[in-house]
Amino acid sequence: MAQKDILEKVINEIEKHGGIVKKEQLSALGIDYRRILSFVESGQLIRIKNGYYTDRMDRFTEEELIAKLFPDAKLCMESALYAYGYIKEKPFGWRLAVDKNTSKSRFSMDYPKVIPYYTEPDALEIGATKIILDGNEFGIYEKERMICDCLKYESKMERETFQAAIQAYIKDEEKDISLLLEYARERKVVGKVQSLIGVWL
Repeated sequence: MAQKDILEKVINEIEKHGGIVKKEQLSALGIDYRRILSFVESGQLIRIKNGYYTDRMDRFTEEELIAKLFPDAKLCMESALYAYGYIKEKPFGWRLAVDKNTSKSRFSMDYPKVIPYYTEPDALEIGATKIILDGNEFGIYEKERMICDCLKYESKMERETFQAAIQAYIKDEEKDISLLLEYARERKVVGKVQSLIGVWL
């Protein structure tokens, strides 16, 4: 088959899968990996990250790419705070809670920047919910679980961001203190909840 016909086949497959195709999907069509590499080298294909390809990056916003590449992840920490409107400035890099058994190479990509938080599989689902951001569905944690994680990993956060998160939660009219305490027990931050949030309630 001629080079341009193979490329056309690849582009059709990309369209069929919403703009991103995996190496295995191309292999299933009988397209050799060396052929894929030659398309990447000539600029006709773009390697988003290991094993994932598209024909042009302007197809996607950052949000679309993250939603497509990491459907199993949960927005956490600063990314979740931003999604809920608790902080105004979009953080650099996407903080994603992922199963600790996930291959580290999944997150090796130049754009968008991903900062994984490797989590025990059972803890990954505690307080998990969904949110729509710019038309894309993401896994995220309920606000109470998110705040407990911020308390747990306070040392990884900038002081200003941490304080803004706590104050935003305290002012949130939809907060659920009994749920907060439930997650605080799960995440082992009851003392911090009582000293940092309890005084305001």
